[in-house]
Amino acid sequence: MNNSQDVTSIAAIDRVLAADPRNVHALIAKADYLAAAGDPRSASAFYLAALRSAPPPDKLPAELVPHLRRAQETCARQAREYKDYLRTRLANKGFDAPEHGRFAQALDIVFGEKRIFVQEPRYFYFPGLPNIQFYERELFPWMDEVEAETDAIRAELLEVMRTPGAFSPYVTGHANRPRKDEKGMLNNPDWSAFYFWKNGEPVHENMERCPSVMRALRNAPLPKVPHRSPVVLFSLLKPGTHIPPHNGLVNTRLICHLPLIVPGQPGQCRLRVGNDTRNWVPGKAWAFDDSIDHEAWNDSDQTRVILLFDIWRPEISRVEQELVTELFAAIDAYSGTKPDWET
Repeated sequence: MNNSQDVTSIAAIDRVLAADPRNVHALIAKADYLAAAGDPRSASAFYLAALRSAPPPDKLPAELVPHLRRAQETCARQAREYKDYLRTRLANKGFDAPEHGRFAQALDIVFGEKRIFVQEPRYFYFPGLPNIQFYERELFPWMDEVEAETDAIRAELLEVMRTPGAFSPYVTGHANRPRKDEKGMLNNPDWSAFYFWKNGEPVHENMERCPSVMRALRNAPLPKVPHRSPVVLFSLLKPGTHIPPHNGLVNTRLICHLPLIVPGQPGQCRLRVGNDTRNWVPGKAWAFDDSIDHEAWNDSDQTRVILLFDIWRPEISRVEQELVTELFAAIDAYSGTKPDWET
């Protein structure tokens, strides 16, 4: 290493780092010194600091490349050894048993294999609610009725799909609002909708075409918030479509899916919420928190369709539901116009 050849002692290395803590040559030299002294953990810390301080690949001096590669390999090896040690130590406690799923996720975060995801709604945040990505199905016994109507709802869906123009883009712009960056989804028919309720307003014609949908949801705790909720629709995702990562508007609701048409092999049609990625399975409903970062894929060569609807979060009390509803009503009354609301 050209620059580090002039660094002939640990004292000299430390002087360089005192003056410039991000000096990549000195960081690697310090790491090499510690590794030779039998302190691999400290050496790894300096190798990692060197990797983080290095310039972008297109601006990286050629003489640094092999040293940074060696630093990267050393850090990766020590990370594997650390993971293996912890997993072996914890194996006797059965940390990977299904009932310890939360601890397993915590361990993945310790290892840097998963991120910390929290609720980040774009419009309204209600504090004190748990950060749960997918909710346990057992919490919603009324979903039995929804799942029982799967075949009838799918038959109605197929009739709707025979009607040209029945579906419209899910993400649409507003003429009286600035255009937003919707990551390629604005007015894109690859992700489209057929609504039964849209922003709290019923679409009676569509309800009449699909009575099984209304029957399936008769006991679901749909929010009744004027101009906002409920939202109930067939959500259609064309082949090869990716819905980019995004967050929903509020954290006082959950989004529910009833998969109706799920083509392809397992893993091709999937939804990620936070760190949890799951495959849609026809007739198997779920509820998730859309205020947490999420995205979806249809990597098959056919169309995927689900029934999508929102419900009140189970942690929101009846009184709190009324307060949230009144808050939005007051906001609308103050502005005198319908909200710029996106489902």
